[in-house]
Amino acid sequence: MARILIVDDALIMRKMIGKIVEEAGHIIVGEAKNGEEAVAMYEKNLPDIVTMDITMPEMDGIEALAHIMSYDTKAKVIMVSALGQQHKVMEALDHGAKGYILKPIAGEKILSVINQVMG
Repeated sequence: MARILIVDDALIMRKMIGKIVEEAGHIIVGEAKNGEEAVAMYEKNLPDIVTMDITMPEMDGIEALAHIMSYDTKAKVIMVSALGQQHKVMEALDHGAKGYILKPIAGEKILSVINQVMG
């Protein structure tokens, strides 16, 4: 069981990911709609896992990832990306992301990546 922070500017994506991970026994410690909220919630809640959308307003997922990794070098961030954003996924992995999931999200895929990242 992991404590998870879900970050996505789309409410429907946050709810879909939340439903998948809660049904698998994980706990949602927060939801953020942009990178600025994600950084603040990470520092407040210290989740085990963060699912981080790459493309968001105000502060994108890669910038938020960089802030989180500078705060906690052991942070476990999984990037969520649309098809066609492979270069952004590679940039995120270079900045310390532990894995990624491509949209559209399949329940078994997100749980597989979470389990892999948790070890």
